[in-house]
Amino acid sequence: MACWYEGPLAAFDTETTGVDVETDRIVSASLVVQDGPGYRPRVSRWLVNPGVPVPQEATAVHGLTEDHLQRNGRWPAPVMYEIAEQLAEQALARRPLVVMNAPFDLTLLDRELRRHRASSLDRWFERAPLLVLDPRVLDKHLDRYRKGRRTLTDLCAHYGVTLDEAHDAAADALAALEVVRALGRRFAARLERLTPAELHTLQATWHAAQARGLQAWFARSGSEEEVDPAWPLRPELPAAA
Repeated sequence: MACWYEGPLAAFDTETTGVDVETDRIVSASLVVQDGPGYRPRVSRWLVNPGVPVPQEATAVHGLTEDHLQRNGRWPAPVMYEIAEQLAEQALARRPLVVMNAPFDLTLLDRELRRHRASSLDRWFERAPLLVLDPRVLDKHLDRYRKGRRTLTDLCAHYGVTLDEAHDAAADALAALEVVRALGRRFAARLERLTPAELHTLQATWHAAQARGLQAWFARSGSEEEVDPAWPLRPELPAAA
């Protein structure tokens, strides 16, 4: 019987107006589904008119201008609903979902759902839980002493995965999926006996430990930056008094 990393996987990625999950918006998103290595992936794409200004710094990353999004993007409310529905389909199929740096993309989606649908991402997984595989968390745990950055571009270079059109949501999602397959093969002795559900639970623990380590490093460096230990979704911030 094939191991999970040789079986069906899906992957999700977004491009956004910035890096603040509480205030920034999704401008494009993609879901990639692949039945196994070598199978042609099925790709869903969404382009969103966020209804807010798109900073030039964000456009410089993903190439999507405010004018282009206003002309070609859809309103957020129906898009966020469609994305959540398709992610729920992956959960019902028990198909693991690869999300690079999951707390960023999934929390952004949750906040967009709250903003435009008066709902939350968790509501879509009441019938079946989402099983997330985060290549960033997996790589940092399985090869913790390797030096260097661990962006998607870095992981692709390290694991021999081709990344064309970086910062295109579909390209990034497919690359992250292939990184997880490559990572699974490289660390097969440590991963092949674990189910995706077991890995999901373990990654929450691993990410929390990684966050504590990074927080301690920030403290030693004199930085006041906060590191959230929650994974794969950050809790909603309490409303201001």
